[in-house]
Amino acid sequence: MKQLSLDRRIQTLFPVALASLLVLGTARLVLDHLKSNHSRDFRLYSRPRSHEKHRLPVVISPEDRVAEGCNVFEGKWVWDNVSYPLYTEESCPFLVKQVTCQRNGRPDSFYKNWRWQPNECNLPRFDPLKLLQMLRGKRLMFVGDSVQRAQFESMVCLVQSVIPEGKKSLQRVPPMKIFKIEEFDASIEYYWAPFIVESNSDHATNHTVLKRSVKLDAIAKHGKEWEGVDILVFESYVWWMYMPLINAT
Repeated sequence: MKQLSLDRRIQTLFPVALASLLVLGTARLVLDHLKSNHSRDFRLYSRPRSHEKHRLPVVISPEDRVAEGCNVFEGKWVWDNVSYPLYTEESCPFLVKQVTCQRNGRPDSFYKNWRWQPNECNLPRFDPLKLLQMLRGKRLMFVGDSVQRAQFESMVCLVQSVIPEGKKSLQRVPPMKIFKIEEFDASIEYYWAPFIVESNSDHATNHTVLKRSVKLDAIAKHGKEWEGVDILVFESYVWWMYMPLINAT
């Protein structure tokens, strides 16, 4: 009975853990920029494109900065029903049914109101417009399995509300999904590679095989699709837990 109770607790916490990956990953991206400058005003310039002559700076106000030396990975989840959730299933048309808990029958929505609170500092509330300004002229790509695909969709949902209609689009080019933000000349992308390295499960839709095999030293096929990407976010976990054992060469 104790094991059953533990399993249920793990299942309850799993969605929260997945959401935390995206929140902390985004926070790390912002922190890397915030901590790289110690002046009163932080200005971030994207890499120039040939067709653009001028670029407006991104100004980070003092209240949006994180204290130097603060470990954002040590903290706890706190209940916040004032500023969260950042989006809902109804407000985002880019979510697939597989990851919409309430559409699949979950009766409550309390899980949407948890916020990560570091022990030593405060994180600024997620600002989709500022993130898009940081991504101006860049490509952000999530690489991994269906867990990573959910993170990609969540990121799209976090920013899409501030993008005017007609200025955003989602393209499906298996094994990729590409969300384009025209006004910022930017894209948020997803690439299916459940093991990161090459495997017989790399097909975007037909990847359910009885005997999985991976090539531990082969990554060139995937790697050529990552060339030119400015920010890569990798994830691989669930598929390595497959039973029986995976044939790795």
